Amino acid sequence: MNAARFTDRVVLVTGAGSGLGRAIALAFAAEGAKVVVAGRTAEPLEGTVGLIEAAGGVGTAVTADVADAGSVRELVRRTVEIYGGLDVAVNNAGVFRGGHSAADFPLDDWQTLLDINVTGVLHALQAEVAHMRAHGGGAIVNIASNLGPHVRIPGVFGYQVSKAAVSALTRAAALDHIADGVRINAVSPGASESAMSLRPGETEAEREVRMKQESPLGRISSATEVAAAVLYLASDAAGSAVGTDLVIDGGVSA
Repeated sequence: MNAARFTDRVVLVTGAGSGLGRAIALAFAAEGAKVVVAGRTAEPLEGTVGLIEAAGGVGTAVTADVADAGSVRELVRRTVEIYGGLDVAVNNAGVFRGGHSAADFPLDDWQTLLDINVTGVLHALQAEVAHMRAHGGGAIVNIASNLGPHVRIPGVFGYQVSKAAVSALTRAAALDHIADGVRINAVSPGASESAMSLRPGETEAEREVRMKQESPLGRISSATEVAAAVLYLASDAAGSAVGTDLVIDGGVSA
């Protein structure tokens, strides 16, 4: 692997205070990027920056709420102000609401999923593309899920619909903006190394046993494996990947 794929490039990662977002931010920083980590709460973002800096990387925390279009525009403005540009954006911020069938799905949960998982991605995309198309282009990777676009299971109605929308949004936007020099793609992780893949009350050891039955691979995907897919799509090596939805789920949706 070329450790200098992102040297001096400016990368923005939303939802970077924990889980996959944190892993993605660390992976970019390890390959030379200047990384802005964003989320609603300062403390976990500062934790991510601390890990980046401890490894010799460069990072800055900026609080933002993707459900607020103005907040995301300010996030992009701050990113450009701090590091002088924006080359790559990873729209990872998302929430999970489950446990109900379609007919019984709470409308408050439905609205939250739409506001953050779908409209939040659009807010980020609009602010990022506005900068990138005026400054020579860039790459955007949205984090969808295998649940929704690629496989469906009972009892996860709203989340699956929201992530299917992210996949469709990604592909439609990719066609709209490739002529602007902006490549837009998605990664769709399955159960992976994050709290979101734990069932209520489930321990990591219990999840490990469950995944032996549920995944052809026999395990969850590591956060490092998901991050590697994101970095590939953001890299120059993926120059002809446009509107790709790269599934990383151990064969669950194969």
